Formats: sequence, structure tokens, C-alpha cells
Amino acid sequence: MTDYVPTDRPRARGPRMGVILALVGLAFIAGLGLMGYAVRTLPWFATFRATNAASTAAGQKAAAGNAGYIPSQPLGPDGQPQAAAPVDTAVLATREATLAAQLTALEARTATITTDATAAGGQATRAEGLMVAFAARRALDRGVGLGYLEEQLRLRFAQAQPRATTTLIQAARQPVTLEDLRQGLDTIAPDITASTGDGWLDTLQHQIDSLVVLRKAGTPSPMPTDRLARARRLLEAGQVEAARAEVARLPGAAQAGNWMSAARRYVVARQALDVIENTALIGQAGQPQPAPVVIPAPVVETATPDDAAGI
Repeated sequence: MTDYVPTDRPRARGPRMGVILALVGLAFIAGLGLMGYAVRTLPWFATFRATNAASTAAGQKAAAGNAGYIPSQPLGPDGQPQAAAPVDTAVLATREATLAAQLTALEARTATITTDATAAGGQATRAEGLMVAFAARRALDRGVGLGYLEEQLRLRFAQAQPRATTTLIQAARQPVTLEDLRQGLDTIAPDITASTGDGWLDTLQHQIDSLVVLRKAGTPSPMPTDRLARARRLLEAGQVEAARAEVARLPGAAQAGNWMSAARRYVVARQALDVIENTALIGQAGQPQPAPVVIPAPVVETATPDDAAGI
């Protein structure tokens, strides 16, 4: 036997689990009873039940009676589709007339803009054609080549005035100026004012005939020196055709063949320029089209027998 005495006391046991479950069940049953009593006696629960019942009945009635319901038709308070509002034909006609007037105004404005754009394009084309024609005239007056203007003349005037364009381009390759004609006339003046007869008798006859000249008052003098002076004055004024006619009446006109040809080229070139300028003024000059882009074909290298042997 020993004298050992345990110092720890046994723990006290808590309430049993069965008692707790019983208390919870009693509390739940009491809550259900109180809820049932409140539903039967309180007025708020009665109103809620009536509202739910009315909504359910209305939904069932609408589902049963509106089998042909159209979603676009509005429903009334009772769930029935309302009749569409009457259409005012006068208002519709007024709106239609207003829209038609607006469309007409838009079409007129579009047509005006199109016309203005077309007119602006025509004016621009006309201005460009005139600039090309004036530049070509300036080049001819200075006695220089046309350069890039030659291509512009072909693009803009070759279709409307092919003959004048070709004549102008050919004349520009051998340009003749007024200064060239004046210098040439001064050079051949002694030869064209003298008689070119075959013998001394013809020369003597011409000199005797020129001693006394009968002409009407106010008519130009037929004397060779006077004709030559008039030809020079006409050249100074730019009247090459009239000067050419005076030189053709001189006694030695046969010696002025080269000068006459040069004067003729000058006159023809200016006539072609006048035609080109008139064409540009009336708006018949064409618009140059961009040159087509030519894509070179790929080069395919083929092996020769020598190359194959070298490989």
C-alpha cells in the first residue's frame, strides 16, 4: 500500500446532446406557430395575398384571351391591346412634300456643284493650252527650239489641229526670226534692186523705162528703191507677208529665192501659231493623259552548251 493521492479532480460533464436538440426543436415549432398566427391576423399579409392573386389571374386571362397579340400594339391597363391612333393624312402629305422639296434642293445643289467643277476643269484646261501656245510663240520669236513644248503641243493640240501642230513643230526645228529676215534683205538688196536681164540691151531698156514713171496720185511708187524701203518698213512692223510681196515685184526677185523661202516659213509658222491659240481660246485643247507604265518583262537566262561544259 502507498500513500499516493491524485491531485487532479475529474472534470464535470456538460449537458447532454439530447437536451440541446430538444430545445432547438421546441424553438422552431414555436416560430412556425407565431408566423401562422401573424399571417392570419395581421392586415399587411392579407393585402399581399390579394395582390398576388390578382396578378396571377390577370396573367392567365391575358394569355388565354390574347392569342393573336401583335407586339407592336401597346397594351392597356387591363392587358388588352389598344387601338392604333388615327393617321392624319394631311400631316403625312405635308411631311412628304417637305422631304420632296429638300431632296429636290439637294439634287439641284449637286448639279450646280458638278457644273461648276466641270466649268473649272474646262477653264484650267483652256488656261494651260494658252500658256503652251504663248510659250511656243515666244520660243519661235527668239529663234530657239521648242524643247519640252513640242511634246505638250502634241498632247494638247494634235487631235484637234493635227496639221497646224505638225507645221509648227517642223518650223521650230529651223526657226526664222524677223532679225534674220532684216539682215537677209540687207544682204541681197544690191542684187534684187538691179536689173537681171540677159544682155546689156535689157538692162538699158529697164533703166530707160524707170526714168519716167506714170502712176495715180496716192499709189505706191514702183521704183525698186522705193519698193525695197517699203519692204524694210513692213518687216519692222512684223508684216512679213506684205514685205514678201514687195520683194517679189523687184527686178532681181529671182536672186531672192532663199529669202523668199525663209519668209514663207516664217509666215506659215505664225499662221499655225494663230490656229493653235484660237483652238486653246475656244477650249478645244485636250487634257494630256498620263503615260502608261510599262513593266519590263523578266529576263530569263538560258544556259549555253559552253556554260554547261564549264560547269
